[in-house]
Amino acid sequence: MYQTLTFLHSIFRWLVLLSLLYAIFRSYKGYSSSRKFSKTDDSVRHWTATIAHIQLVLGIILYSQSPVIKYFWKNFTTAKESFDLLFFGLIHIFLMLFSIVTITVGSAMAKRKTMDKEKFKTILIWFTVALIIIFIAIPWPFSPLANRPYFR
Repeated sequence: MYQTLTFLHSIFRWLVLLSLLYAIFRSYKGYSSSRKFSKTDDSVRHWTATIAHIQLVLGIILYSQSPVIKYFWKNFTTAKESFDLLFFGLIHIFLMLFSIVTITVGSAMAKRKTMDKEKFKTILIWFTVALIIIFIAIPWPFSPLANRPYFR
């Protein structure tokens, strides 16, 4: 089960990134050209948040099953000295939770705006902030914080 969760979490990362980039791109184009907020724009907003929430659920389940996390919490005093363990035990999960909350708040705020330009602006700001946090929190192969392969 752990291997399957790791694989799904790794694959879903790309869906989250692609959907965020696409939503940000559409929001930028819509905001800069003052176009109407279409049903497609609303669907992109909704599905981006939904994909992020699915990734969050996968991540929480993976967190509860991970031998690395179990070791981290059982041996907290010594494990916190290892930055790799600290990254996965605390930093990764808190940054990702914060980014998902950011996406959720941005999506909910955009949904409630009445003017089209404001909807685009809200999505653009909140989703961009979330994307930056996610880029920092992902253990990229080149990351100085912690690294994992692109696909597991």
